[in-house]
Amino acid sequence: MPIWSYNYSFIKNEMESRHGQKIALQTIINRAKEHGFYIDRSKKAKAHDREVITNQVGELLQHDSSLHLWSPYAKEKWWLITSLDDFSRRILYAMLVPRDLAWPHIVAIQSVFLEFGLPLSLYVDSDSIFRFVRGRDELHYKHHQLTDESTPQWKQVVYDCQVKVIHALSPQAKGKIERPYGWLQDHIVRICARDNISTIAKANQVLFREVHEYNYKRVHSTTKEIPYLRYQRALREKKNVFRKFFVPPPYKTIKDIFCFRMDRVVDNYRLISVNNLQLKFNNAPIRETVNLRIYPDQKSGLPEVRFWVKDQLLDVQFIKTYLLGLSTFKM
Repeated sequence: MPIWSYNYSFIKNEMESRHGQKIALQTIINRAKEHGFYIDRSKKAKAHDREVITNQVGELLQHDSSLHLWSPYAKEKWWLITSLDDFSRRILYAMLVPRDLAWPHIVAIQSVFLEFGLPLSLYVDSDSIFRFVRGRDELHYKHHQLTDESTPQWKQVVYDCQVKVIHALSPQAKGKIERPYGWLQDHIVRICARDNISTIAKANQVLFREVHEYNYKRVHSTTKEIPYLRYQRALREKKNVFRKFFVPPPYKTIKDIFCFRMDRVVDNYRLISVNNLQLKFNNAPIRETVNLRIYPDQKSGLPEVRFWVKDQLLDVQFIKTYLLGLSTFKM
């Protein structure tokens, strides 16, 4: 199993929640020692800064992804994408996905922004989904490293929502979100092993239950409060800087915001080229730049392509994903 220690608190919680039997933690530890299921913690873990640096909910959201073998019966590792409010420590979004691509992260912030509102800032690492680094992302460019000369699709969505992006300079700086990862990882792996879970759909069901446990029942070790209750108390005390989401003009729907984007120039035949595909759209102005806003539809598999020219929506078309070459956007 991809875990490295026993977790006696997990056993205690399982006994109480699943079997309705209350038992002292020390009793479990004593039984573990009697039967050889005890590991002495001789090495102390390195200390981390656990201070809450924010004063209001929505001031800073930590957003990240983690690759792990979430079930010993799964054939592959999955990515866990989460968003966490720094002040309350409430997990606002959590989902297991098969690949760490741009679109699942766009879906994640869409879910958070629509349900909770727009935060002041998002705290992420320097993965290529969140940040372009010349010299790392362009192998042919070797003179020196320059950052933020090209804006990844995920960051363009965030900027449209007028939310600031802060990049962590090291893995240690992401410690606050790594600890919930560790807690979820420890619990989910054990449950998936116990229940013989091998599919990502069933593993996500376990994840949702554990996130509910974390948010609504578990007292956080740093804040000494249950995350949901701390979040609600902040709302009552008006310690809330979440802003209500609205579609900024001239755009019409959320499909114009939470989407992929690309610019093309209309040629003399009123055509534009996308991935060697010639497209014609209504009222195409010659030699003008058209901004394509592409909203993938997971159910139909046909992305909705919205043609914008000079703040006007001129046409809407549905085009197959592979024809558009969306793989270049890490869809």
